[in-house]
Amino acid sequence: MSTPPIRVLVVDDEPQILRALRAALRGHGYDVQTAADGEEALDLLALHPPDVVILDLVMPGKSGFDVVREVRAWSTPTSRMPAIIVLSARGEERDKVTALDLGADDYLTKPFGMNELLARIRVALRHRPEQTTTNPVIRAGAVVIDLERRVITRDGAVVHVTPTEWQLLVELARAAGKVLTQRMLLQRVWGPEYGDEAQYLRVYINQLRRKLEADPARPRILITEPGVGYRFIGDEQMNAEG
Repeated sequence: MSTPPIRVLVVDDEPQILRALRAALRGHGYDVQTAADGEEALDLLALHPPDVVILDLVMPGKSGFDVVREVRAWSTPTSRMPAIIVLSARGEERDKVTALDLGADDYLTKPFGMNELLARIRVALRHRPEQTTTNPVIRAGAVVIDLERRVITRDGAVVHVTPTEWQLLVELARAAGKVLTQRMLLQRVWGPEYGDEAQYLRVYINQLRRKLEADPARPRILITEPGVGYRFIGDEQMNAEG
């Protein structure tokens, strides 16, 4: 019995983008639906739930923000929610952060390359609840993070971290491949009253890079998304993007 194709919903008010993405994604074996606005997108989401939504943020009527908010409001512990990749015009970092805080899984800046979009789709699909494993070991090159034993090694040697460094790393590693905003990380690690203390994150991320990265000045595991947040790149993400 053959596996049904991955279903993708593309939402954008620019007809040329809809046509281009529909043709390109179908050429790579995806089952593609399109919507020209947020209202149509929500109707299709309810009638024919997709695996992935590629979503423009700025649209007339219901915006991309509204769509993310409503889709995530439907979520339950056992529901099959789609991965959401938002599209954002260059320079609109505040919009990216807002979309991610609302529950989007990733974003791409317009203009973007098709190969990058395909890689982001592969990575995003790994983080739908039904596909998430409870594997207690996360690998990123020479770095191994054993969540159950609370041990980090690099090239086989134990890496000693502070409790705060551990908590920050675990938050990022468990969401490997996904952007976590500064506000998300601050509230999860330091508490709900935090949100604007970006300097805390910079200090601790730099400390972790010195302990984990082969070249802390050119990180490959703990990646900064300028103006937005941070992304952990493990072996699975490196392979998916390769």
